[in-house]
Amino acid sequence: MKKGIFSAKRLCRSGVIAALYVVFTVSFGSLSFFGGMQVRPSEGLCMLPLLYPEAVAALCVGCFLSNLFSPFAIFDITVGVGATLLAALCTYFTGKFVKNKPLKIISGGIFPVLFNAAAVPLIVLLADGGGVSAITLAAYFSIAGEVALSEAIWVYAVGVPLTLFCMRRRDKKTALFE
Repeated sequence: MKKGIFSAKRLCRSGVIAALYVVFTVSFGSLSFFGGMQVRPSEGLCMLPLLYPEAVAALCVGCFLSNLFSPFAIFDITVGVGATLLAALCTYFTGKFVKNKPLKIISGGIFPVLFNAAAVPLIVLLADGGGVSAITLAAYFSIAGEVALSEAIWVYAVGVPLTLFCMRRRDKKTALFE
C-alpha cells in the first residue's frame, strides 16, 4: 500500500486521536472548562504531532468537538481551537527538525503549555461578561500561571509516557495502526 498524506492508516489514526481527545475532555465535565486549573487529560495527546503529522488536524477536530460542550463555547471554539492549532503545528515542526530525542520531547511539550496559557485566560475573562475592560493584567497572569501549571502536568505526565511508548513501538517496527 502506498504511503500517502491521505492514507487509510493516517485517517484512522487521526479519527482515534480526535475521539480520544473528546472522550478525555468531555468525561470530566465542568472540570475540563472552568478556571485555570483545568482537568484535561486529553492535553497529553498534544505531544502526538511530534510523531504523526495527522495528529495536528485530529487535535483541532477533537478540541472543536469538545469545546461544543463548553459553557464558553463561542470563545472556546474560536480562541481555544486556534491555540490548539498553533501549538500542534509548532509541536509538529519540533518533531520534524529536532533530532535529539530528549530535547524533542521536552521542547515539543512547551508549545501546548505556552499557547494555552496565553489563550485560556482570554477565554475565561472575556466569557465572564465584563468584556475587554474586565481583563486586568493581574487577573490575566494569575489565570495564565494556573493554566500553564495544569497544562504542563497533563502534557508531560500523560504526553511524555504516551510519546515514549509510541516511539518504542515505531522503533521496533510495530507501530500503532500497522
